[in-house]
Amino acid sequence: MTIQDYMRTLGQQARQASRRLAAASTAEKNAALQHLADAIRRERATLLAANAEDLAAARANGLETALLDRLTLSEKGVEQMAEGVEQVARLPDPIGEISDMKYRPSGIQVGKMRVPLGVIGIIYEARPNVTADAAALCLKSGNAAILRGGSEAIHCNRAIARLIQESLAAADLPAEAVQVVDTTDRAAVGELITLREFVDVIVPRGGKGLIARLLAEARVPMIQHLDGNCHIYIDSAADPAKALKILENAKTQRYGTCNTAESLLVARPVAAKQLPALAAMLTEKGVEIRGCAETCALIENAVPATEEDFLTEYLAPIISVKIVAGLDEAIAHINQYSSHHSEAIVTEHHPSAMRFLREVDSSSVMINASTRFADGFEYGLGAEIGISTDKIHARGPVGLEGLTSQKWIVLGDGHVRA
Repeated sequence: MTIQDYMRTLGQQARQASRRLAAASTAEKNAALQHLADAIRRERATLLAANAEDLAAARANGLETALLDRLTLSEKGVEQMAEGVEQVARLPDPIGEISDMKYRPSGIQVGKMRVPLGVIGIIYEARPNVTADAAALCLKSGNAAILRGGSEAIHCNRAIARLIQESLAAADLPAEAVQVVDTTDRAAVGELITLREFVDVIVPRGGKGLIARLLAEARVPMIQHLDGNCHIYIDSAADPAKALKILENAKTQRYGTCNTAESLLVARPVAAKQLPALAAMLTEKGVEIRGCAETCALIENAVPATEEDFLTEYLAPIISVKIVAGLDEAIAHINQYSSHHSEAIVTEHHPSAMRFLREVDSSSVMINASTRFADGFEYGLGAEIGISTDKIHARGPVGLEGLTSQKWIVLGDGHVRA
């Protein structure tokens, strides 16, 4: 079978399964999810062994450090995967929810009902946990899913796929409700993103190269996830202890995630007092500082930043630093250079905090908190399908509601239009 035929078959099967899944009861969907969570725990050793096989191949192929970090699955990661599936099972089922019912002068009632999108194609790199997260979210929201994980995680993805199939069968749901593309051929991606008759939306999770390709070639609508050039702004009214704690977590907890801080802005009135301590912490953690001229004058080991540095998602122990006049310049800088993912202000001045929330144009904006909180699990969504930097349909971490649409419903009793 050619790749084209294979992907069309997956699409046809997914469309058929989506009809059954849209009508599935909450109890059926939750049963499949609980079975999956139990199976993930039961097969912990199998999943870790498969992941070890993927990691060995990735290291042999020279995969970069950030992707190795994303690829790695630990005992804790397996448990978090199972917990994420269980959390999705516990969430209210959005499908069939009716809202905004109103009587019209004609006597009819008009409102909206939440419904699945249909068939969702998800393309992702490195992270094997996405396979379980995506399956859980699509299943609970009544959508069929075609999952195309990165070739570097093929063994672990196949192992998780077997558990998903087992769980669907246990709940008497169609096996085609969640299909994991079982080929590493890149042509499969090109086919998936053009299957308009079978696929309703594409969700990409990957680097700039993948996103650029999809933007150029996709014929199916996308929920975009661009890179994460996230900012921390230390305001002139910031608590120094909070600033140090938040920056340390946002930048150094993990380097390879999209919600890691890549840029630090410091208000000029407090730069001389606060920046040396912040820089000392970063240096101790092994983070290279690339700063503006004022930063380099204050911090001996800082290297001059280029324009490109302020636009870069490093996914590495590197951070760009700029001293700004105050809130106005900080907001302007973020709106110009960020990828509109997640930004945070550290301040004790309430009006400044509120202005930052209103005027920073990103999908998550935070006060006195680490950007690492920009995550579906932390937001109470259970798992997430991705973090959208789009403004239409879904923005920020995309959970159950982001994978649904609404249709208008009309209730009458023999009403006709005059």
